Amino acid sequence: MQTTIETAITMPRIGDQAPDFTAVTTTGKLTFSDYAKDSWVVMFSHPADFTPVCTTEMSAFAKEADWFAERGTKLMGLSIDSVHSHLAWVNNVREKTGVYMEFPIIADIDMKVSKLYGMLHPGESATAAVRAVFFIDPKGVIRLIMYYPMNVGRNMHEIKRALVALQTSDESKCAMPIDWRPGDKAIVPPPKTLREMDERIANTEYEKIDFYLAKKDI
Repeated sequence: MQTTIETAITMPRIGDQAPDFTAVTTTGKLTFSDYAKDSWVVMFSHPADFTPVCTTEMSAFAKEADWFAERGTKLMGLSIDSVHSHLAWVNNVREKTGVYMEFPIIADIDMKVSKLYGMLHPGESATAAVRAVFFIDPKGVIRLIMYYPMNVGRNMHEIKRALVALQTSDESKCAMPIDWRPGDKAIVPPPKTLREMDERIANTEYEKIDFYLAKKDI
């Protein structure tokens, strides 16, 4: 029980500053804070190289690399494998499918980064990272975390939707309703004073369910 409590305390949470680290990757040794400077980062772990589900996922990220770049977002992968295994796997996937994983993949052989980010879930595996996804903004703050088990692949459509929703929310100072997609109306922050409530009630521009739930075009 003590180990479980300690693990829970050290796991990064939404709103925390992303832990910094220096690691060996497929693009060379890098320090996260340097790599992520002034950029969004989507960092994702996979259990192991040369495994089927991981190959489909990492290939999907590689195929969407330009889409993420257009939205000011860098990609970074991780697994508890050596850099030699990573390089062999990247090359194998390129030879077999034509997909080239050019983004850095961390060789977390000592599990340092996996432990730092809470990617090791002993109930699932003590030696392989689960399928975690961290969305980190240009200020280095963790904005969203997704966890998937080893036997279920991630949803790339949701990862992309979530990133756009986060970025749009920051730009518009609004919140995003369930299933929000670009082009949909956003939720206006609820009033915090009686005066703001009366102004909201009188407002005819918003789509209102009630004063606390109003939407607008963005």
